[in-house]
Amino acid sequence: MKLTVVGCSGSFPSADSACSSYLVEADGFRLLLDMGNGALGELQRHVGLYDIDAIFLSHLHADHCIDMCAYFVARYYRHDGGRCAPIPVYGPEGTEQRLTTAYADTPSASSMSEVFDFHTVKPASFDIGPFSVRTEKMRHPVEAYAIRVEHGGKSLTYSGDTGVSGALDELAADTDLFLCEAAFTAGKENIPDLHLNGREAGESARRAKAARLVLTHIPPWTDPQVNLADARTAYEGPVELASPGRSYEI
Repeated sequence: MKLTVVGCSGSFPSADSACSSYLVEADGFRLLLDMGNGALGELQRHVGLYDIDAIFLSHLHADHCIDMCAYFVARYYRHDGGRCAPIPVYGPEGTEQRLTTAYADTPSASSMSEVFDFHTVKPASFDIGPFSVRTEKMRHPVEAYAIRVEHGGKSLTYSGDTGVSGALDELAADTDLFLCEAAFTAGKENIPDLHLNGREAGESARRAKAARLVLTHIPPWTDPQVNLADARTAYEGPVELASPGRSYEI
């Protein structure tokens, strides 16, 4: 598997990064995890606009899904080659309605489903193309899911957004790469069931015995070096900050 960070900023885009979006590739299949603010533009640096094979949306906050509205325009109104066939989109219950409401002026109430084949995510194990995936519900104000993606005996676990969660530790058990949010700063923000701080992300990676930790979803107002240092106090394995354009072979 190959993981490419399309965008990794939390809450809103920074001067250097779009919001959450991660491209996972194997056997010629391209799975996109989230499509937050600014992600569609950055995505085109790495893959053709119509070369994505499936999309997983961890939850329906704008910094994880709002560029789906722009992608709807690209797929629905394409003239060269005609309208795109529907692409599988896996998201929480109500994803189609959320995107239709956000767009606000689709030709009809069902226009989104003409280019997106919506599948409702629940805690489950299933296949997306060549990937075996497992999803678990996280601790967040809206329905949110983490995902474990496996291929060829290797695994990637993406936390999405969550507070401290035993389900996340279990999902990430022995994973080869743990892409984990670390939006909060230890000792500064203390809001339960919303986000992890760097220390908590490190603790989760330690409990999961993850082989590698990559911190992501750090907002522009947060010092990422503080969160990186905090993670290292809790986790002895290799840990680094996600950065746009960075790729990992898993």
